[in-house]
Amino acid sequence: MEREQLEQLLGGGDDTSSAALAAVRAGASYVVWDGTTSPKSLATVYGRRLRHTLRRGIETSGLARAVQRLDLYGRPVRLGQIRTADGSWIFMLFLDEDSSTLVACTGVRQTQPGPPRPDAC
Repeated sequence: MEREQLEQLLGGGDDTSSAALAAVRAGASYVVWDGTTSPKSLATVYGRRLRHTLRRGIETSGLARAVQRLDLYGRPVRLGQIRTADGSWIFMLFLDEDSSTLVACTGVRQTQPGPPRPDAC
């Protein structure tokens, strides 16, 4: 997928896709994988991730909305990923089969490993 096409898909205006668009324009790396998968299975997987991030206090953007949209979407989706240039955020993209429409977008802040604890073995 060309960068310009990705920018057009992310122009939907919600906060998460706007943040992903800003990342792309700032030089983020991205990939859209071949093949499709069931949106219902992805809704299940990302529903678990939502519960996990809530329990752990991990910052996300648009995750609950993405789970909801995937659960309601009735056709296969393609996956894409955007990694910010500094690696602080990863955005997952859920596209329709021909990558012409953004079904959902979610982001998760990446935690940087801290220094080893003195009491760690």
